[in-house]
Amino acid sequence: MADLKISIITISYNAKDTISRCIRSVIDQRYNNLEYIIIDGGSTDGTLKVINRYKTHISLLLSEPDGGIYDAMNKGLLHATGDVIGMLNADDVFAAPDTLYSIAKAFNTNPDIVYGDLDYINPDGQIFRKWRSGAYVKGMFNKGWMPPHPTFYCKKALFEKLGNYSIDYGTAADYELMLRFMHLNDAAIYYLPVVLVKMSTGGVSNKSYINRIKALYNDYRAMRRNNISYPVITLMLKPISKIKQFF
Repeated sequence: MADLKISIITISYNAKDTISRCIRSVIDQRYNNLEYIIIDGGSTDGTLKVINRYKTHISLLLSEPDGGIYDAMNKGLLHATGDVIGMLNADDVFAAPDTLYSIAKAFNTNPDIVYGDLDYINPDGQIFRKWRSGAYVKGMFNKGWMPPHPTFYCKKALFEKLGNYSIDYGTAADYELMLRFMHLNDAAIYYLPVVLVKMSTGGVSNKSYINRIKALYNDYRAMRRNNISYPVITLMLKPISKIKQFF
């Protein structure tokens, strides 16, 4: 397990208020074979100054304008050299210092993908919503299920085989990639029943009603592209399946 190299990619843009907490959660990991990549979109608010405080812990920092979140993630994937790759956004944190150790241990059983559970936190750091994924069974995507993307770890070889994030799907690019990898191509999957990430509230797709409508349309297109059986029904089931996260 110690030989497994994990690449963590953090994308950031004007995140000076949260990036330090994110980086600290990476530095505090009790796992040594780690590559940490930060892809910044050309921040102007002091984010880079904060990042540079931790430059000895960062394998690569690239700061330049990009085409959005998933374009930045793809840049990170191009530079990542780890056996396994995961994303940790600038306003999210690892749930515990042994998170990467647990992920590496899960990959000992030789899956292509490992995913786990996630907690949503408010600005005060209090948990108000819990995403407990459950073990994947083939066909679950047809019922509106999906794993939390911040907990999604994948072998680099699978990205090389099946491709990176498709920016054509807008805010659904992560959903489309997980559909493509898990539902369409039957990758070997391991569910880790542990909270791996604490995710801050908010998101591009939820900022307005127009954005929500666009997000639904992007989800629908992703479903059609990846052979969801009844995409209209699945589109309705997808938000319904998340209700239990609040209880």
